[in-house]
Amino acid sequence: MNQHFAINPVEWEARCQLAALYRLIAYYKMTDLIDTHISLRVPDEPHHFLINRYGVLFDHMCASDLVKIDHDGKIVENYDQGKKVNVAGFVIHSAIHHAKPHLDCVIHTHTADGIAVSAQQDGLLPISQHALKFYRRLSYHSYEGIALSLEERERLVNDLGNNKAMILRNHGLLAAGPSVAHAFHEIYFLERACQIQVKALSAHNLIYPSEALCEFTASQFEQDDAEGIIWDAWHAALSLIEKDKADFCR
Repeated sequence: MNQHFAINPVEWEARCQLAALYRLIAYYKMTDLIDTHISLRVPDEPHHFLINRYGVLFDHMCASDLVKIDHDGKIVENYDQGKKVNVAGFVIHSAIHHAKPHLDCVIHTHTADGIAVSAQQDGLLPISQHALKFYRRLSYHSYEGIALSLEERERLVNDLGNNKAMILRNHGLLAAGPSVAHAFHEIYFLERACQIQVKALSAHNLIYPSEALCEFTASQFEQDDAEGIIWDAWHAALSLIEKDKADFCR
């Protein structure tokens, strides 16, 4: 049912952006049935964020499927009552949203390549341009079982530190940013870096750039024109699902 009439336009636009991001994550095959999750802070409501209605496939996600909850996991609005939220999703995302007010969008995935790298002792290797985006800018969080304990939130935040991307050991990937465009850019490059690494490890005699070159390349990703590139990439990606906009923005 289209509940647009009950939601203010600013929140509705945020819901449409987040629904589009869910669809793009599905398009790039970063899904795991009904598990994993993406969240977005509600504009002008720092203590509320949107997350998926548990049980809806990402490629079916609509703006009206999203649920507005607070940092305690409570559903905020009457129009979202009755929707189910994944507890693990709440634990992971509320930790980041509560402690990092500059990170408005958080993506968590369970891709095969992401998990494969998360299970490797050395983590992400600096062997590709995609991986060098995260050189000394990537965090790690040790596995503690399914994220159902609120006590894990503090450790998640401490491990993330000042970075925007993190590998959850034996679990998956996490990426965040100040917008859906920034978070998408982070998870796309991190996922691609993991795909490259899994393929490269089937060979021998890998080439490792020097530490100086690794740092230089990472800094290139942070240059002044990076902001424009991130938004250009987001709009280009949106064109892949433009034909479905009437469906996901309802």
